[in-house]
Amino acid sequence: MKINEKIKQKVSLLPHSPGIYQFFNADNKIIYIGKAKDLKNRVSSYFLSRTNSDVKLATMVAKIADIKHIVMATESDAFFLENVLIKKDQPKYNILLRDDKTYPWICVKNENFPRLLVVRKTPDDGSKYFGPYSDVSTIRFLLDLIKRLYTLRTCKLRLSQSAIARGKYKPCLEYHIGNCKAPCVGWQTEDEYNLQISQVVSILKGDTQCVMQYLRDEMNRAASEYRFEDALLLKEKYSKLRAYQSKSIIVSSAIQTVDVITVLTDGETGFANFMRVVNGAIIQSQTFEFNLGIEDTKESVLSYVIAEMLGRLGGLSFEIIVPFLPDHEISNHIFIVPHRGDKRTLIDLSFRNLKTYQFERLKQMKIADPDKYANGVLLKLQTELKLDVLPRHIECFDNSNIHGTSAVASCVVFKNGKPSKKDYRKYNIKTVAGADDYASMREVVLRRYSRLINEKAKLPDLIITDGGRGQMETVRKVIEDELGLKIPVAGLVKNNRHKSNELLFGFPPVQIGIKPTESHFRLLAAIQNEVHRFAIEFHKNKRSKAMINTQLTEMHGIGEKTAQKLLIKFKTLSKIKAATVSELSEIIGEKLAKNLSNYFANKKQF
Repeated sequence: MKINEKIKQKVSLLPHSPGIYQFFNADNKIIYIGKAKDLKNRVSSYFLSRTNSDVKLATMVAKIADIKHIVMATESDAFFLENVLIKKDQPKYNILLRDDKTYPWICVKNENFPRLLVVRKTPDDGSKYFGPYSDVSTIRFLLDLIKRLYTLRTCKLRLSQSAIARGKYKPCLEYHIGNCKAPCVGWQTEDEYNLQISQVVSILKGDTQCVMQYLRDEMNRAASEYRFEDALLLKEKYSKLRAYQSKSIIVSSAIQTVDVITVLTDGETGFANFMRVVNGAIIQSQTFEFNLGIEDTKESVLSYVIAEMLGRLGGLSFEIIVPFLPDHEISNHIFIVPHRGDKRTLIDLSFRNLKTYQFERLKQMKIADPDKYANGVLLKLQTELKLDVLPRHIECFDNSNIHGTSAVASCVVFKNGKPSKKDYRKYNIKTVAGADDYASMREVVLRRYSRLINEKAKLPDLIITDGGRGQMETVRKVIEDELGLKIPVAGLVKNNRHKSNELLFGFPPVQIGIKPTESHFRLLAAIQNEVHRFAIEFHKNKRSKAMINTQLTEMHGIGEKTAQKLLIKFKTLSKIKAATVSELSEIIGEKLAKNLSNYFANKKQF
């Protein structure tokens, strides 16, 4: 199945998270809405090669011109949102291509003396449907609760007024055990029955206040009459109904009509998410980005987004939930900044969509235009550190030794956010005895930039040290005091789990509050990890050669130059040991070859 590049990229950027996805055709009309436990895996499955594939499915996939999605906390939440949006948008292919798995609904049947039924199909027959419910235990609890509260019929009789008047039916067992008041024989009027149905509908809609008041009254009455067992039973029902009321489907049913708006700023770009909640269900979610002005604050950005949504939608809900207050009040609206509870959950969900969208956009830019992405990251770094120039050329140093032996240092170079390996340099420490990191750093930095000055080569825009204030001060003294250069120096510090988590800058150095998850901090951490890897690799190689040289030169008659000749020919110590006298003679002569062979043979015995 052929797939255009735009759709392929959209699919590749989908998160492995629960949520709903929407397929749009070329006219930007929604043609299908689906739910997924894993958005990336589910949407990708539509574009796999299929043999004997469903013609209807193939027809729909061929019409997909765009894909959008909304991240949800759980698959259950995704399901409920999917159904809300299907009812709202009525996509063409949802009628044809629904999942085989159908969830149960509670139906209040459109008939005289309506019954309560559990169904899996919702035909347009005038009945009222509530659901769907992904958790069957919720339905069982509701039906059991309603059965204990009300005397509704369960029979399949057609209770027309004429049939009741003719005495066509007789009371059944349900009447005799107290579960029904026998409307079939006229012992319960239709008005009385319908009053019960209206209360049941209120419970199913989430409006439980009237029922809870009824339970409280009955509980108090039972207690006043010393019927404590009945009072305890009623209290348990009340507690269960209260728990059901506070339990969210997508959000709490106590939340009626509200709008949720959150914003994130990222360098020169802002992101906003808008969600509309009606009767406890999210019916709309929209995320978009915009360019920031020079003096924009998060409060002014939020005001801008609110004004934008007012223009787009022609109005907003009276209550608007926000993460912080905007810098302008809007008449006929109140702003709520929740810190806990269901409304805070809405803010967290909105932020989750924002961050997912932001991550996708950055990743999309990194794929489609890597230079632009790198510029964006470097621009954020420049802004954060208040650098005079964009740090396109960054260099980082690290030392490595074991108890002062085989001391080495390394320098890695990143240009435009990418490693420039041809510019990497290795250094053997020459003037420092023992393990003195500061002195070793001074030697290497002095050697590096003295040479660049002599060669009139380009100097870096930023220097990173793998360490804290001490390392930074050492580098600064060399750069400014000894060489008279002005190159900014920053330091990266690792935590006790050996992960970069703190950036220092300035003199005296101060901590720059960049989150480790930010793209510009991740770039610095990648540079630090690379210089550490490069230094360790160089040190390991040097130490290995030193050990080999030591084993060879232990034998009388073999010096360092002879050992190097053997290593150049045989590469490793194990191959030298396995070589025949004849092979060794070609390098070091027959006499020395025999002595070396005997030396290894005698050493092996012990």
